[in-house]
Amino acid sequence: MFRLTQYMQELVTPTPVKTRRGSGPVKPVVIWNLTRRCNLRCRHCYTVSADVNFPGELNPFQALSVLDDLSSLNIPALILSGGEPLSRPDFFGIAERARSLNFKHLALSTNGTKIVGDTAARVADIGFDYVGISLDGIGAMNDWFRGKEGAFDQALEGVRECKKRGIKVGLRFTITEDNAHMLDDMIDLCDSEGVDKFYLSHLVYAGRGDKNRGDDTERLRTKRAMDTLIDRAWVAVAEDQPLEIVTGNNDADAVYFLQWARRHFGEARVAHVEDHLRAWGGNSSGLGVANIAPLGTVHPDTYWSDYTIGNVKTTPFSELWYGEDPMLATLRQRPRPLKGRCGACAFKDVCGGNTRIRALQVTGDPWAEDPACYLSDAEIGLSQSSGPRVEVTPFRGKTHDPEHRFF
Repeated sequence: MFRLTQYMQELVTPTPVKTRRGSGPVKPVVIWNLTRRCNLRCRHCYTVSADVNFPGELNPFQALSVLDDLSSLNIPALILSGGEPLSRPDFFGIAERARSLNFKHLALSTNGTKIVGDTAARVADIGFDYVGISLDGIGAMNDWFRGKEGAFDQALEGVRECKKRGIKVGLRFTITEDNAHMLDDMIDLCDSEGVDKFYLSHLVYAGRGDKNRGDDTERLRTKRAMDTLIDRAWVAVAEDQPLEIVTGNNDADAVYFLQWARRHFGEARVAHVEDHLRAWGGNSSGLGVANIAPLGTVHPDTYWSDYTIGNVKTTPFSELWYGEDPMLATLRQRPRPLKGRCGACAFKDVCGGNTRIRALQVTGDPWAEDPACYLSDAEIGLSQSSGPRVEVTPFRGKTHDPEHRFF
């Protein structure tokens, strides 16, 4: 995650640079997909969820054992996700146990449609530090993306229920060619509803997101979206407005922001921000981010479901994460063994090589260049072309193919 507002603030009120993270394993933020069941059918779903029961998911006893193990690691944050986590019958038992274990930061990632009435009250009673609600446009656009009429109104009601109860809430917006024109409207919605955080997520080629990769925004459109976010973040910082803006799944955003700063600020301020960005290090898959899937399998991040480190049903997460897995060891290298434009990039210690799963899905090689990097050769410090760019082939197949029959 690239915390745009945080680094914008560094241009105005500089703070000491935190110690650069080392090459060894650190304590990760754990994103736990509690269930694959979901009441929506989103076009970009990375878990290909559906409103049915999926066999083999962790039972209540196994889930509580995982919580105890995670608590022993003193991880910085635990995010309960899905599918739709509120679709799991024992969700509140798990959440209450997690809260009692005093995780530093306990968050809920949801589509928001179930946060009503008694459920909203119980979410508030848990004491989540943050609730992230996904919306992919205004009104009918969101409903089309999420496969259910009325989903926008239900999710917006969930936002309001959270705000009414004093819960910090954010909106997550996955930008594609179809909904990019609604970016300003989404930020306006945050302002009007008192939303605390806006999270722009770039499309990742996983699950239904892989089948719909042809919907990924063109590079110019992505830059325009980033220009909008940078302008909004600057106004928020300059006028001390509360909305925090972050982006995810394209760490080239940090490089684009750095170049914006270079055009508008003196070299000393820019160098300070660049030091912060290099200390952050960009993509954190397998290092500062971990995923536990509904069946108990552990992955380098939520999108990398094809690579399994092990299963918490048989081996504690703490042993798996700090074991001798070869992919984790390579992901933790700095620099990573990147190829193509990513390998030659002058800013790879800022973005960390971006999102490896996109490279894998498009080329078959997890260390190839990320095809969704929207920066030109000149913008990443290449004096001459490093060869033809990896291009994304748009999905041309039928929407309702057997592999994705739940769409």
